[in-house]
Amino acid sequence: MADSYLDVLRSITDEKLYAAISLKVTQLGHPYDKQGCTERVFAIARDAAARKIGFEIDMEGRGSVDYTLETVEACASENYPVTIALQAYLDRTEEDLERVIEHGIVVRVVKGAYSGDVSDFREIQRRFMVIIRRLIDGGSEFCIGTHDPELIAWASEAASGASDRSEFGMLKGLSDKTKLEFVKHGWKVSEYVPFGKDKAAYEDRRRIYLRHLDEIGRKPAP
Repeated sequence: MADSYLDVLRSITDEKLYAAISLKVTQLGHPYDKQGCTERVFAIARDAAARKIGFEIDMEGRGSVDYTLETVEACASENYPVTIALQAYLDRTEEDLERVIEHGIVVRVVKGAYSGDVSDFREIQRRFMVIIRRLIDGGSEFCIGTHDPELIAWASEAASGASDRSEFGMLKGLSDKTKLEFVKHGWKVSEYVPFGKDKAAYEDRRRIYLRHLDEIGRKPAP
């Protein structure tokens, strides 16, 4: 996987693509080889920085949160530009947010797709808004990672004065009409494309997400 990411970075450079990479630490050896995982993350972060290509570490389950935060902070200390995903459904996230802001790390705010501390839809929405508002008021760069039409509508208004330092990050195959509409109105939009040969895990997560929305009578943004 590490070699594959390095190959992708070379391809982005060679093809002059407007693209970035996002990885998960479990792909690179966490939790059974933390030292090796850290070395591989650093190799990728170093190469991405040299090529001036965006580099993000996604957040996974509870067992990897501390390690992921430590790793992005280590990358930042080496002056490797890095983005980290923070999950609104964890109680610790507001505190973690202050920690990464202090290190100059860009944040992508998501609700969370694993097992969180809260499952109430409205409470997660509220926490999501609190985090976004803190990033707006603090002058930080940030990414809004959601397909929730209510949060999208709220964030587009709340962050209207910060569109130069923010973007909407959405998954491939979801909210395609919304992506185009935001681009037409001057917003920066990133589309997350599954990486690697095993697309089943991505498709399973998307099906679970859509099924959950259907169960509570909701739909993603069009």
